[in-house]
Amino acid sequence: MFQKIAVIGAGTMGNGIAHVFAQFGFQVQLVDVNTEQLIKALQTIHKNLERQVAKGTLTAEDQAAAYGRISTFSSIEEGVRDVDLVVEAATENIDLKLNIFKALDAAAPEGVILASNTSSISITRIASVTKRPEKVIGMHFMNPVPVMKLVEIINGYSTDPFVTESIVNLSKQLNKVPCVVNDYPGFIANRILMPMINEAIYSLYEGVAGVEEIDTIMKLGMAHPMGPLQLADFIGLDVCHSILKVMEDGFGNPKYAPCPLLTNMVTARKLGVKTGEGFYRYTPGSKDLVVSDRFL
Repeated sequence: MFQKIAVIGAGTMGNGIAHVFAQFGFQVQLVDVNTEQLIKALQTIHKNLERQVAKGTLTAEDQAAAYGRISTFSSIEEGVRDVDLVVEAATENIDLKLNIFKALDAAAPEGVILASNTSSISITRIASVTKRPEKVIGMHFMNPVPVMKLVEIINGYSTDPFVTESIVNLSKQLNKVPCVVNDYPGFIANRILMPMINEAIYSLYEGVAGVEEIDTIMKLGMAHPMGPLQLADFIGLDVCHSILKVMEDGFGNPKYAPCPLLTNMVTARKLGVKTGEGFYRYTPGSKDLVVSDRFL
């Protein structure tokens, strides 16, 4: 059913999604208005494919074939003209996503499924700006996409069951584990994860414990592979803040309001790994985890 996939957005999630589709034999058209971002995405994909070869999970021939299946485009109109599926992976901003889906609806062939990698924004709201709401669905990959097995599949209010079944089967073709949920703020992954991260930030903000202590307790006491503050840095503090605001607004419940410390850090552009500092400091090439001077 699916052979050629358009991926909209060449950032961290977009390049990971493109990588996985290409690895499993699909032709991929990676679309981003920023040509520098497209170049960076191809470099990242190439490096990650090489890492898989070094680990023995791909052959050199598989690597070359996967990389050769990816082409890049700087306009939506060209990038989705003849595809079988579109997966949007732009920044978690509702106005941006609505504008993208209006453009996708106009440019993509009639009948093509439009999927969003959104981690919190309503699929029903996104679908409402299209003329094909029954063919709009959430396909939420986890980061890093080539490694993480889960795909959270979100049904909008009008999503056709056949579309859901098609995306479930497609996810299995990517060697992923699909889990189908319904369209409420935060879905399941972030509805549970983000309040936990926010509570960890509140615990730091209120002086209950330090950064290392909070993360160590959750790693050793709850068997989490990564502490909530380190995970927040990895996700991006701006992304965490946006998701919490979506849930606060969507449920009208102040329990989802971002901690003031998180808001201040986002305002100060201390966003975690992507900016080199969040709750920890990050030095390129170093694997040492060093608490930010702010929290010592």
